[in-house]
Amino acid sequence: MSIGVKRDRLLRDDRGEAIASATRTLQLEAEGLSALKAALAGDLIDGFAEAVEILRSCRGRVIVTGMGKSGHVGLKVAATLSSTGSPAYFVHPSEASHGDLGMITRDDVILAFSWSGETVELGNIVSYSRRFAVPLIAVTSNAGSTLAEAAELVLALPQAKEACPHGLAPTTSTVMQLALGDCLAIALLETKGFTARDFKTLHPGGQLGARLKFVSDLMHKGDRLPLAAGDAIMAEAIVVMTEKALGCLGVVDENGRLKGIITDGDLRRNMGNGLLDRRAQEIMTPAPKTVSPDLLASAALEVINSSSITALFVVEDGRPVGIIHIHDLLRAGVA
Repeated sequence: MSIGVKRDRLLRDDRGEAIASATRTLQLEAEGLSALKAALAGDLIDGFAEAVEILRSCRGRVIVTGMGKSGHVGLKVAATLSSTGSPAYFVHPSEASHGDLGMITRDDVILAFSWSGETVELGNIVSYSRRFAVPLIAVTSNAGSTLAEAAELVLALPQAKEACPHGLAPTTSTVMQLALGDCLAIALLETKGFTARDFKTLHPGGQLGARLKFVSDLMHKGDRLPLAAGDAIMAEAIVVMTEKALGCLGVVDENGRLKGIITDGDLRRNMGNGLLDRRAQEIMTPAPKTVSPDLLASAALEVINSSSITALFVVEDGRPVGIIHIHDLLRAGVA
């Protein structure tokens, strides 16, 4: 057997073992998440609801803490809370012992992650919380631990097998902690009525910022609107349609409400037969698709794509206040 054939066989064997390992890891972590889901419908149901209420009522900030891998989870949870309307920051337990305890006020709530509940480095934060009556929520798998006994509220995670074959590297446990942090953040978002517009305020940059633009940010309005009365003759209507250069014309009634739309396609379909002398309401397509100004631009793009059209009138109380074209959305980086 040639060296090349042996190498290829070894590579195939290595790939097979790697995929088998990845599959086992995902299976164990999925089992951990399933156990957490079951706990939230059982033993954790009251505790989770109370935690959401404590965090929602917080007058200061959510202080997230944890050591090691739990600390890395805490960093992400603090970032998620802050970006979804619950101001939070991460305080490292070791740095807390060297002055960062001064970052914590009586108006704050401490959310502490420790799988074992016996993380020595958390001792000073726990003592500080007891001394100054700062509410402490413990996220741990050990309800009888030192951390749990000191806390006002314990979110006891179900035991789960780590994906690490030695049972040492935090894997399943950190996935469960992170998932619970996301559950808290989203539940708070929903109870506070945090909207997409609020989200945009905190995420103005990058592609996410572009996707969080609203129709009102991009629409043409005022004199840019291609509109004509229903009884306008098409010779006049086509002039307006051509001047506005948006490929369509809105037809409104005597009260300014949108009755229909005339597109380039409508013109082609009605070419001849005295088109220029006919009335706009005879040519229009009635009840066109419309959107509201406070709709996300990304949602407007979905409407345009799914309807195979190029523009949408923006209406309030049935009256057109703007128009948005697919080119506006593409230029803004919404796609």
